[in-house]
Amino acid sequence: MTDDMKNMLEAYWREKLTPEQYKVMRQAGTEAPFTGELYGNKKEGMYKCAACGSELFASGTKFESGTGWPSFDNPVNLEHVKLHVDDSLGMRRTEVRCAACDAHLGHVFDDGPSKTTGKRYCINSCALNFEEGAK
Repeated sequence: MTDDMKNMLEAYWREKLTPEQYKVMRQAGTEAPFTGELYGNKKEGMYKCAACGSELFASGTKFESGTGWPSFDNPVNLEHVKLHVDDSLGMRRTEVRCAACDAHLGHVFDDGPSKTTGKRYCINSCALNFEEGAK
């Protein structure tokens, strides 16, 4: 991709996303814990990528982790997320990105309560949109 194309793409994301979403989703930032609009959401529906609308997590996979961010034990489809090694902050973590638009969503850890997956997808609330009633 040329520098001009990269600049056009970044201009598109700056226009489409809020400043907080841009910081989190395009610059791999993190929102403050316990502040996200969807953190305490208990409604039934689908969590989608706030940038492109890709379906990411069903409400039935959401659980209270006590960490301050929405937590899920499994994506709706593993092909909808990409996982990358993240060695920032002096520790090794696994970054979660949207497979469709490459937006940073959060991180996944192996300390979830599910006996099936054992995963905790710790996702920034501002990286998600919620569609109530969607399955």
